[in-house]
Amino acid sequence: MTTIFCTKLQQQGTAMLYAPLPGELGQKILQYISQEAWAKWLDHQTILINEYRLNLLEPEAKKFLITEMEKFLFDGSAEKPAAFSEPE
Repeated sequence: MTTIFCTKLQQQGTAMLYAPLPGELGQKILQYISQEAWAKWLDHQTILINEYRLNLLEPEAKKFLITEMEKFLFDGSAEKPAAFSEPE
């Protein structure tokens, strides 16, 4: 099991086995993001898809998710939708 310093979590974490996306962004994620941080992104992505009722067949929805993913993983500026509330 390989470890990396995860820039999202600011700690050592388990490296992903492969790039989760093709291209330069996928390589950046593979190099700097741990499996734990990626799992947190997948949870956040699910919230975005459900709250905004995104249709993943639409190019605009995919573009929105890529932008939000970069904000979540690298920028720290991602936010949950205003109408979202944690389940009790």
